Amino acid sequence: MIARYTLPGMGRVWEEENKLACWLKVEIAVCEAMADLGMIPCEAAAAVKARAAVDPARVAEIEAAVRHDVIAFLTAVGEKVGEPARYMHLGMTSSDMLDTATALQMVQACDLLLDGVRRLREVLERRAREFRRIPMVGRTHGIHAEPTTFGLKMALWYDEMGRNLERLQRARETVRVGKISGAVGTFAHLPPAVEERVCARLGLRPAPISTQILQRDLHAELLWAIAATGASLEKFAVELRHLQRTEVREAEEPFAQGQKGSSAMPHKRNPVLCEQITGLARLLRSHLVAGLEDVALWHERDISHSSVERVILPDAAILLHYMLDRFTAVADGMRVDPQRMRANLESTRGLVFSGTLLLAVTRKGSSREEAYAAVQEAAMRCWETGEPLRELVLKDARITARLTRQEIDEAFDLDHHLRHVDAIFERVFA
Repeated sequence: MIARYTLPGMGRVWEEENKLACWLKVEIAVCEAMADLGMIPCEAAAAVKARAAVDPARVAEIEAAVRHDVIAFLTAVGEKVGEPARYMHLGMTSSDMLDTATALQMVQACDLLLDGVRRLREVLERRAREFRRIPMVGRTHGIHAEPTTFGLKMALWYDEMGRNLERLQRARETVRVGKISGAVGTFAHLPPAVEERVCARLGLRPAPISTQILQRDLHAELLWAIAATGASLEKFAVELRHLQRTEVREAEEPFAQGQKGSSAMPHKRNPVLCEQITGLARLLRSHLVAGLEDVALWHERDISHSSVERVILPDAAILLHYMLDRFTAVADGMRVDPQRMRANLESTRGLVFSGTLLLAVTRKGSSREEAYAAVQEAAMRCWETGEPLRELVLKDARITARLTRQEIDEAFDLDHHLRHVDAIFERVFA
């Protein structure tokens, strides 16, 4: 049974209350840094920290009149702080506070996404080990190729999610940066020492150089990591959708007791969760495109990026968090049919062993061209007549002149194909 998604934490990261709380953390940190450097009275910084509070409703009320969110915020907080509020935002520009606070939110979001990836990898590892030796046919171009195992498929997904984990970790470090450098990044009104102390207090790195804003290639890197992770989830979902097709029926996403698949056809069990993940991945990619468009701004800053980010940063993070939650439930509860996998593997009557047979004939002295022609001719007859490839091969003098019956039997040995599965698992899970 799949539990309904409840936005455990990710929704709150982007809610107005947390956004304003991050704004307040930055403003308090700046006051404390200035007090440390003797730029404002220590008593004033202490008063700001003790009295400052933010009421989202009051901020919204003021903003409706002044039409400026930062001024509304500072006015609302100032009502709580009183006279020492004159030291708040001293020497700062709006983006000093906004960009640094957004960095805090992005780091919070990354931490939740990283937890989601780790949970999915735990499930994938367990299921990979569960199906390590369960054989199935591998497919290239959608056509039967050579044998593999379902466990190897899960191990590959686990490995790929490891790379997404690394991408998100790198992106977290990339966006873990703040700036308190003023209107064009020259520290005209506050020295770099303030920025250094503020970032240290907030767990951020100071930007080596900035303009009025942090550069948006930073944000684009996070959106790339999010989109890439979504693309992997889409890949896994598409694979499971193929495996769930009626003609294949080797694995399927969970289908709960009492669930209905179609309003018209009671027999239907559609891969709706995987289809949903496939669709949402497209949306994540569109957010990446928008993020890349935000990199190029006029001179030291314009605000064409601002309205875009208010949509794409929370949406991308929330969507990926949701997709990770959904696919973790799918991977954990998916139904796997080893008997059907075996039946499909055997359905082409030995064709999946043609490559091994080709190599065996070549190793016994035949040219590759001659061996290929003989094996392909037998394979084409197998396709057309349904007669097992092994029986056709035993009738072909070009092949039997090179291989004994035992050597032909060995070429059709499934265990031979899968003899390195354990070694692959060691490499993946070491």
